[in-house]
Amino acid sequence: MSDNRAQFRPPNHPTDSFLLTTVVGSYPKPKWLNRAEELTDDEEYDFDHDHLDEAHDDACRLITNEHERAGLDAVVDGEMRRNEMVEFFAHRIDGYEFNGPVKVWGHNYFDKPSVAEEVEYDEPWLVDEFEFTTGVTDRPVKVPITGPYTLANWAFNEAYESEEELAYDLADLVNEEIERLVDAGARYIQIDEPALATTPDDHAIVGECLEHIVAGIPDDVRIGLHVCYGDYSRIYPEMLEYPVDEYDLELANGNYEQLDVFTADEFTKDLALGVVDAHVAEVESVAEIKENIKKGFEVVPPQRLTVSPDCGLKLLPREVAYGKMENMVQAAREIEAELDAGEIDVGYAGTQAPADD
Repeated sequence: MSDNRAQFRPPNHPTDSFLLTTVVGSYPKPKWLNRAEELTDDEEYDFDHDHLDEAHDDACRLITNEHERAGLDAVVDGEMRRNEMVEFFAHRIDGYEFNGPVKVWGHNYFDKPSVAEEVEYDEPWLVDEFEFTTGVTDRPVKVPITGPYTLANWAFNEAYESEEELAYDLADLVNEEIERLVDAGARYIQIDEPALATTPDDHAIVGECLEHIVAGIPDDVRIGLHVCYGDYSRIYPEMLEYPVDEYDLELANGNYEQLDVFTADEFTKDLALGVVDAHVAEVESVAEIKENIKKGFEVVPPQRLTVSPDCGLKLLPREVAYGKMENMVQAAREIEAELDAGEIDVGYAGTQAPADD
């Protein structure tokens, strides 16, 4: 595992200790953006895609600024241009087609795509989005990408003999996209495979996909893997073999009942620990978040801990999402000061990694 974390430490950081703070990706859209998207599809209004592009730019600028105001070390644009984590990419990958929404649960529908032909890379998916975001902030920008296993699993496969073959082809496309993002300056990439822990038999497929994804990617590019629900004991410690730097895990929602899964065998990678619950529309107090952060020290030393929400925040009221981020950053900064003062007994029992330079 390469030491590519120190590049995200802000200049003139006030403490020797540093807990990297970031978000998973999605964030509540301003209500006016939802309305703008509706107007684009309504022939009664003179509101075209150029107008919508401007609205997306404004929303990305606004949410990136909110992340800055909250104090995050690595920001995201809140995925303002994305409608859904699979649909967004399927519209940009040759070989997918859409035949209408399917019912997934209750009254909820998902515009589930079909893979009708072999998938191919046509034009960049996220480079313009990344370049715009880096142009409106002076902070590192993290880029979330839906992983190939999820892109394959959440689509109808009509072109490949197996879902596994489809996933590997998609992994090659993700690799190509990351290469273009790296050329544009990206240094923090997050692969989203949300339901991996619910399908443990396929963990080897995900591992092979990740080998495809990181092929030829420079060591100074930080690769994270986000898995946000399921029984982690079904994929741990096997998942430590994946070629990633950081695992982003949802644990706050389960009141850290699965924390001991990661202490039975030494956690040898970096941990992005969910310290606020993305499913609860209440802002946790700074004191509560500090206690959650300390739980991470049972798994990794402070210099390998990233502080993050459990998952994307897009389903929360926007003021709640902001409050969670603001308190999360404040909690991390207070923990850093207490670490410097020797006031925290770090419970990590594994091999200590060297501190960030």
